[in-house]
Amino acid sequence: MCLSNIADRARATLTAATTTVSVGDRVTLICSVEKSAGWKYEWFRRTSHTSEDTINDGLNGNIRVSQGGIYRCRGFRGEPAVYSDPSDEVTIQITFSNKVSVTQKPSWSQIFRGERITLTCEVQGGEGVQWEYEWRTPQSQTFRTKQKDWTITASISGDYSCKSRPTDDSYSATKWSEALRLSVLDTPKAQISRIGGTLTCSVNPSSSGWSYYFYREKNQEVLTVQNTDFHSNRDIRVSQGGVYRCRGGRGEPVYYTEFSDPVTIVDAVLTFEPKWSTFFIGEYLTFKCDMKEGRTDDWKYTLKKSDWTPYSDVTQQDFKINLLDKSHSGDYQCCGLRKGSYYKKCSNRVSIRVSDRARATLTAATTTVSVGDKETLICSVEKSAGWKYEWFRRTSHTSEDTINDGLNGNIRVSQGGIYRCRGFRGEPAVYSDKSDEVTIQITFSNKVSVTQKPSWSQIFRGERITLTCEVQGGEGVQWEYEWRTPQSQTFRTKQKDWTITASISGDYSCKSRPTDDSYSATKWSKALRLSVLGKLIFCF
Repeated sequence: MCLSNIADRARATLTAATTTVSVGDRVTLICSVEKSAGWKYEWFRRTSHTSEDTINDGLNGNIRVSQGGIYRCRGFRGEPAVYSDPSDEVTIQITFSNKVSVTQKPSWSQIFRGERITLTCEVQGGEGVQWEYEWRTPQSQTFRTKQKDWTITASISGDYSCKSRPTDDSYSATKWSEALRLSVLDTPKAQISRIGGTLTCSVNPSSSGWSYYFYREKNQEVLTVQNTDFHSNRDIRVSQGGVYRCRGGRGEPVYYTEFSDPVTIVDAVLTFEPKWSTFFIGEYLTFKCDMKEGRTDDWKYTLKKSDWTPYSDVTQQDFKINLLDKSHSGDYQCCGLRKGSYYKKCSNRVSIRVSDRARATLTAATTTVSVGDKETLICSVEKSAGWKYEWFRRTSHTSEDTINDGLNGNIRVSQGGIYRCRGFRGEPAVYSDKSDEVTIQITFSNKVSVTQKPSWSQIFRGERITLTCEVQGGEGVQWEYEWRTPQSQTFRTKQKDWTITASISGDYSCKSRPTDDSYSATKWSKALRLSVLGKLIFCF
């Protein structure tokens, strides 16, 4: 009796001493079937681009291959042949001898977190080959790119390496390049320093490739060559006060550092005296330029406006100007240049308004005052400050004379007359034009009445009557008289009697004034009403 061991279907096993072979070398692949004899073998190869095909290399259990690809095998024996299951696949990679290196652009020695840099995988002697590239990162991750340049955003320090393979052969590749070590630092902070009017910006830790940006915080404006004196990429000369900061930027797109701490430069200050809102032709004012640092004699001063520089490079900080023309209106600014340096800074702008010769205005609440009372007169000059005032009075019989009542802008008067005033200010004094005249009338308390002669109750048109203006208590005064008619016309008479020819009905009133004082008078009398009838006709 013969006994035999019948097992499940056989399975081939494929082994290789290495799966990576230098170009031109070979590797031995060994196929076996589970420690049993009599087997012959078939070999198969495929790639990611081609289907599996049989290798015509005899029926041996081992073969030597120099071509990359995916290999497997199976055994068969007997007649008819019985086949084993195919082996697992083994991938053979062919390693090119071309040297590969990683370069970095920009080639800064220090990289900061968030910067964009480009790594390039360079293959020596690879001309004419269409390559694709594989990258290995510090986290041991791998990435493939079609191009040799790989742009990344720096995040962590570590080693970057690459290898390349032909685009038409996935199982051939170069060796991994030597690693390029990137040192990635935290975002740097700019530093700003000041020597006089020069501000210098730098980046700490020190590194190359930076451009520098300066800012003035009054309005967060970035300073440019158009509005700032750039001494170099990192140095500027400033002439305006403000809070300054800077930061660095490099790369494309631009990567910015953190802002520096602020540096404060105090503006020069231009003031003027007197502090009037409006000046008039002929007046003087004095500017003062305060640099707010150092001593007064550390500087040379210039006072200017857009079209005029009245003082240039002088050693005094006070500037006196006689405003001779309206063209002296405008915005004034002063600048100081520190002696022995290029440090210059300028002040705020001060607006000066120059008007034609000023004119006084005289006002009174009323121009008629009862005898014994007083009226307030107010003199002013065109809504501007600093004025003192002169007062003048005249009558129709006397010439104008100054009233000695101080230099106030208002006075109280109890005397009738023609008044006016003018203002003056400054040293030397500049006078305004005089005001228009205001006539003040004084009203007597004497009662005045109108009487009629003949005292007929009815008057006919064409009759002659006499009206008399009676002043009670006016004995000893030489009066003249003023009459008001129904037509509101006025007439003056030297005598208290006024003879008229009756023509229309209406009210007649009178008042009187002393003949030697045109600006004092009684009040108007009560009206006397005349009733004038048609002409009298006699019947026979």
